[in-house]
Amino acid sequence: MPFLGQDWRSPGWRWVKTEDGWKRCEPFSPALEDGNNQLNDISHTVIITGDDENEEVYSAEDCEFAAKKRKKDHFRNNTDSQCFYREKWIYVHKESTKERHGYCTLGEAFNRLDFSSAIQDIRRFNYVVKLLQLIAKSQLTSLSGAAQKNYFNILDKIVQKVMEDQYNPRLIKDLLQDLSSTLCILIRGVGKSVLVGNINIWICRLETILLWQQQLKNLQMNKQVNNGLTLSDLPLHMLNNILYRFSDGWDIITLGQVTPTLYMLSEDRQLWKKLCQYHFAEKQFCRHLIPSEKGHIDWKLMYFALQKYYPIKEQYGDTLHFCRHCSILFWKDTGHPCTASDPNTCLMPVSPQHFIDLFKF
Repeated sequence: MPFLGQDWRSPGWRWVKTEDGWKRCEPFSPALEDGNNQLNDISHTVIITGDDENEEVYSAEDCEFAAKKRKKDHFRNNTDSQCFYREKWIYVHKESTKERHGYCTLGEAFNRLDFSSAIQDIRRFNYVVKLLQLIAKSQLTSLSGAAQKNYFNILDKIVQKVMEDQYNPRLIKDLLQDLSSTLCILIRGVGKSVLVGNINIWICRLETILLWQQQLKNLQMNKQVNNGLTLSDLPLHMLNNILYRFSDGWDIITLGQVTPTLYMLSEDRQLWKKLCQYHFAEKQFCRHLIPSEKGHIDWKLMYFALQKYYPIKEQYGDTLHFCRHCSILFWKDTGHPCTASDPNTCLMPVSPQHFIDLFKF
């Protein structure tokens, strides 16, 4: 077989066979590239090597394998590239079996499920951001080096998208705040924590996060010029119906700052009562009653008080799904090779927190 591996005498280098014997070269030298081109241009079935009587015969398949391996090594060592996989799903296995060895990790799933493309879909954007926020809070150090690199590449794309589209900057600000707090703690205790890579890399990443935070702080919303029908032209009952469709209290407050009419509608007690009833149970109300000056319950303050103690319900346009029959995690529109007679009955939507919990051992 051709010599393909790294020489144990010099880790990190490649060796290329020439007429004068094996020579060491840098990974991406012209000599190696020419070697790839020569292997790709081979159309005959055999290659005769060596000058001795004991000549070795290699098939074209072996040469094609050599070319693919060199290209694969080039791809792995390219610091600007990300991990791409043909399959957009991953089998979630937590223990070794006769068929499979090892187990699936959070970092492996993060690389395989194509979150880089998911942020371009408006239905999945909030889902991916929430997942990155949960990882930043507690799971960042559990990611592999490649997954951490992929994490920051995706985060960079998210920030650039928000800067261009002005879409949901508040959500990204919360993510960056949690991530910067985590990195500050990890960098201070670098000797006690697990950080993949040089400490200077993480300091540069922290500086980049601080730069992103400053850019988002100075972000100016583009004023759209539209001579047609605007939100203020809608009748009151339609504006009220729009407010009742919101599931986030901060979105209601933000919309109420647009016009005096919307502000009046956003202060409706019944609106905030419905919002509290949607997110929290009645038993939770009794523990945190906040009466107003007139003796009525201040449902607006109640909502933000309860939010500090209890998690709110999360709504996403699209989520990852888990097949209970195949134990496969995937995006629903990409599908997966399911062997169940009725695949739809085996599907289960996966929340960001559930995604994290799947890989806790």
